[in-house]
Amino acid sequence: MEQILCLKNVTKYYGFGSVVTKALDGITFDVEAGEFTAIMGASGSGKSTLLNVISTIDKVSSGEILVRGKLLNKKKEKELSVFRRDELGFIFQDYNLLDTLTIGENIVLPLNLRRTGVRETKMELRRAAEALGIANQLEKFPYELSGGQRQRAACARAVITNPALVLADEPTGALDSGNSKLLMQTFQMMNETLGSTILMVTHDAVVGSYAGRVLFLKDGKIWSEIYKGGRSRQEMYREILSVTAALGGEADV
Repeated sequence: MEQILCLKNVTKYYGFGSVVTKALDGITFDVEAGEFTAIMGASGSGKSTLLNVISTIDKVSSGEILVRGKLLNKKKEKELSVFRRDELGFIFQDYNLLDTLTIGENIVLPLNLRRTGVRETKMELRRAAEALGIANQLEKFPYELSGGQRQRAACARAVITNPALVLADEPTGALDSGNSKLLMQTFQMMNETLGSTILMVTHDAVVGSYAGRVLFLKDGKIWSEIYKGGRSRQEMYREILSVTAALGGEADV
């Protein structure tokens, strides 16, 4: 199995002088192709910081991050910009769709940035839209769609370039329970059918239970790790609650 992401002893400090916070403390883990991994932990545990350094939005203080064997730490900003465009897909809590563009135009933005040809762009748009069940929404504008449909459009945009890694930051945060369930079923389909490798930050135990693996952070360190294996999602959910209770926090249920 191809190793997509590798973190080696990653540490991140914020602040200067005597006022320094260690947001990440020696984080080491790998993600292989086709994995669906969730990152969980209490507020302030380092979840968002971890996603930021992996996405190269922020820089590590020490340690190494590799994607498909390529070291990110020493890349220049221009190289990182190309890396983010070609190797990463992003799904945010607030969709980040442009209101002045149609859903189809929003989805193909990453391909336009790569200057992909018109024929290939149309083929990839059709593939992504059909896979995510929004093929009949492409001419509409974001405000004409439900929250769940907008998130599926954001998912289509994230996978249209066939990125090495899809990063999702609290993707269900703006959705009700019904649309959250539909979105997580979409994530499962992206993972199982499209083969997307997903790394997702969430505080919600129900959302985390859809992942095949959950890493729990505490005080910037990996405190625990669980795998679904052959267990049901309900069993995974109960174990997440158990680990969260042992962490001393409360997960949303």
